[in-house]
Amino acid sequence: MSTPEREHRLEGLEPDNLLAFLALLGLLRALEHARPAWRPRVRWSLDEPPLRPMLVLREPLEQADIAQAAAEGLDDLAKAHAFGRRDLNHSVSDARAALSAGRNAGGYAAELASALMSDAAVKTAQGKPLDVVEATPMCLLFGQGHQHFLERLGEVPREPAPPSRGKGKKAVHLTPAECLAEALYQPWRRLDPTFSFRWDPEEAMRYALMSGDPSEAKNKDGTQHGANRLAAIGLSALPVAPEQRGVQVRLGLPGGAWRRGFSFAWPIWRDPVGLQAIRGLLAHPDLREPAALDRLGVDHIRQVRRISVGKFMNFTAARSVDYAGIGTS
Repeated sequence: MSTPEREHRLEGLEPDNLLAFLALLGLLRALEHARPAWRPRVRWSLDEPPLRPMLVLREPLEQADIAQAAAEGLDDLAKAHAFGRRDLNHSVSDARAALSAGRNAGGYAAELASALMSDAAVKTAQGKPLDVVEATPMCLLFGQGHQHFLERLGEVPREPAPPSRGKGKKAVHLTPAECLAEALYQPWRRLDPTFSFRWDPEEAMRYALMSGDPSEAKNKDGTQHGANRLAAIGLSALPVAPEQRGVQVRLGLPGGAWRRGFSFAWPIWRDPVGLQAIRGLLAHPDLREPAALDRLGVDHIRQVRRISVGKFMNFTAARSVDYAGIGTS
């Protein structure tokens, strides 16, 4: 049993992993929902290497209590993850209906819907608009390899724990809280055969580097189920909006940029802040300008790029970028 503390080091959430950053957003969202009186906030351990997020709470709590509260928050929020389709490929009319349903439901359902698409941004072919809306740039799955984004976004947060690990008397059965505690407080081992969203850079595996047939289950790496549950909820913190780029209307989102492909950046800040403040930093118009956010306590930023690996898409590991070089390398 851990000692009750007001600050908790989230050892599992490494700063160069997009999945970990989205999981951090999901953790704050779940705790704010389940235990708002705790006033959850986060700072980064800039003076306590290696760099990790530090969860700051209003009162001393044990790690197990935090994981249990997060599990309760996830269970409730995940009820909104019912989409009735497998892929994020809505027609304009279907998108408008889905967005209206989210708006009418309000709260988290509205935030989730606004993070997926806009009926004002559509795909094009040979310069002509199609009746298919553009998906959030965070969507990497469109049916390739039987991987479907909305199917996973519906199932993952509603799956409390991964299947048992091992067999017989040696089998390990994790509770939902234990699953989240493992993702938050321990280095990831990726032992779970559950769905993922390809946000973890470890999934960007080149076939040439594999020791066997990549289509065989025994050669496939597992996932960190707790992190994917949290990240599925954390996605709601990144609402998309149409923006004009050249002659085309494309989707933008906080922290995102379209320069030689899509990249996503997030700040590393010093003082404890809550989810709304983090969202404000991500949406700041000067996020990628030289030292523009120094006065807001931002030390530096981390950036990932969306890449293609064969027929699949992935995100790279993040790197610390000098402000002047963001989006140009």
